[in-house]
Amino acid sequence: MRGKGPLARRAPRRYRSSVTPTGSDPAPDAVEAATIRLREVVRPLGSALVAFSGGLDSALVLRVATLELGERAVGLTAVGPALPEEERLDAARVASVLGARHVFVDSQEIDDPDYASNPINRCFFCKSELYRITARTATELGLAHVVNGTNLDDLGDYRPGLDAAREHGVRSPLVEAGLDKEAVRAVARHLGMDVWDKPASACLASRIPYGTPVTRERLARIERFESDLRALGFRQVRVRHHEDLARVELGRAEMDAALAEPMRTKIVEAGKAVGYRFVTLDLAGYRMGSFNERLPVVR
Repeated sequence: MRGKGPLARRAPRRYRSSVTPTGSDPAPDAVEAATIRLREVVRPLGSALVAFSGGLDSALVLRVATLELGERAVGLTAVGPALPEEERLDAARVASVLGARHVFVDSQEIDDPDYASNPINRCFFCKSELYRITARTATELGLAHVVNGTNLDDLGDYRPGLDAAREHGVRSPLVEAGLDKEAVRAVARHLGMDVWDKPASACLASRIPYGTPVTRERLARIERFESDLRALGFRQVRVRHHEDLARVELGRAEMDAALAEPMRTKIVEAGKAVGYRFVTLDLAGYRMGSFNERLPVVR
């Protein structure tokens, strides 16, 4: 099968922040140095297509590519059923604010049975579709490189999409410049980007347990519930789908508010309104890739 990769998650790698000693504020000189490193990685590319999801990481790459390459930098957002409509709209807004060239292209990964069956390397098939699109579009636009928003911290989680990036020759400027997530936020703030503190995001398919097929109906239900939770005022939100049961992950600072009345009742009502019979709050709170916790660790 294509993109077999490791059938387990990797043990987390530990990185020292490139801008901030643990427990202290970013050092201005370190942030400036990180910014310069990133610009020096991007500048020699000459031209680049940025795989732009609308999230912070790829937004920073698009910002720097636009600063360094001007019209020879283009952001591409792939639009499929696993991209929330709110994220699609925000991608357009962010690109406009950055003054970047930006295109939307339809993505059909859900029609790939290898993706839709939701194996543990599902992300490989999604990213393979994305990088086929970006490669084709880069050729059409005469752009020399395709780049993404992978940062150093991403290398420590189970990310089959990284294998797809390597297979397609996609470069990761944030990794090449030595930027982890903390550094990304600091550099984005330094450059005046309003998304510098945007919560981490991921495709809607990441809310579905491995082995449960990814369908348009499941994705739509998750999207509606998450949108309703944000409308209630919650910022860091994941709805993990377990058929009749929704396991809600919130930022830990938001959990007390969720348990207090009348908010608790409003959350339950919102979940039932989109078709869930049971609504639970995960007391561990939001964490990246919680479904990966069930996979064996490869060190």
